[in-house]
Amino acid sequence: MNTPSHAILNLVVFSQQMRNQASHAIFLGAILPDVPIFVFYFLMKFVYRLPSHQIWSEVYYQPFWQAIISTFHSIPLALIGVIIAHVLNWQVIEVGFISMVLHSLLDLPVHNNDAHRHFFPFSDYRFISPISYWDRNHYGGIVAFVEISLVLMASIYLFPTMRSYWSKGLLLAVNLFYWGAYFRFYLIKKIFNLL
Repeated sequence: MNTPSHAILNLVVFSQQMRNQASHAIFLGAILPDVPIFVFYFLMKFVYRLPSHQIWSEVYYQPFWQAIISTFHSIPLALIGVIIAHVLNWQVIEVGFISMVLHSLLDLPVHNNDAHRHFFPFSDYRFISPISYWDRNHYGGIVAFVEISLVLMASIYLFPTMRSYWSKGLLLAVNLFYWGAYFRFYLIKKIFNLL
């Protein structure tokens, strides 16, 4: 699932009161699991100047990077964080860890050959889903449509509750980008294939 989708969908899961008190923690918990992937890509593309194909087909699967990415997508480690934060009465941090768990649970059903080790370090098991959020060989077009539709519905629900023009603008921007990208990558290519 795309990172902005995690942030928007995770915000919907929490109550309005929780969003008012801990929206930053929900947002950070929703995007934190993907941060190592962004750092990895930035380093490989702009520091080491590797081609994208090599980055995603070779370097991404090296044990060092997989361990870091798996750590941030680990459901058991995030649950340990939830428990520790709860015991210490760190409510905002607890919400952040819960948001990380939600991120991983939303990723589970939409990753095929790029599946994360969601039970790391206790298990190297990867759930290889028959569907993918991006890969056309695994229904990527359909899954992308479902994802952006859910994000649109969540955005419509969240929009009136957003307190700043900045957050409202971000919701609009994400949705415009998603629908524009979907139209460009899936619908236009389908139309040209029919011609």
